[in-house]
Amino acid sequence: MPGMQSPQDLLGMELKSIQSAEKQLSRAIPKLGKLASSASVRKMLERRLEEGKRLANEVEDALDEIETTKKRPKNTVVEALLEDINQHVDEIEDENMLDAALIGEVQKLEHYCIAAWGTSASLARLLEQPKVVKSMERALKEGKQFDQELTQLAEREINPKMLEGQGLEDEDETEDEDEDETENEEEDEDEE
Repeated sequence: MPGMQSPQDLLGMELKSIQSAEKQLSRAIPKLGKLASSASVRKMLERRLEEGKRLANEVEDALDEIETTKKRPKNTVVEALLEDINQHVDEIEDENMLDAALIGEVQKLEHYCIAAWGTSASLARLLEQPKVVKSMERALKEGKQFDQELTQLAEREINPKMLEGQGLEDEDETEDEDEDETENEEEDEDEE
């Protein structure tokens, strides 16, 4: 296999890596959606699946446009991140905690994708490939928005629900009661 000889080859490699990532995600996301107990998490995953399908088609067109081979190695980074998710999923029994973990793990995947899309957009601008630039910039915009919405979902709904199930709010009340008792004891000692 010949090495990379040009910036065009580098762009082709980046696009193939994105294509492989999206293909792996298209198989993994439906499985993750089945694990989620939250309808909101499932809805977000379905949205990401649809955005990924569109992006995969656009990358396919871009590879045709820059006239590179379609052969692509498996994206080992995404493969490792998906394996990490599977390990965590197997270890978590509480469904509320699982939803919180799924959000975090999906965000790790999305951050990787954001970096790949940004790199490809930059190379495509340099190589005057406007269709690739447009596709990657849209993916970047959607990816950043998706990541932000996942964070908001976690902070507003999923993480508080997870904490409720762990009885952490009761611990706060117990700490307050302990502080009151300590203050009362100190007052009693002062009176003596």
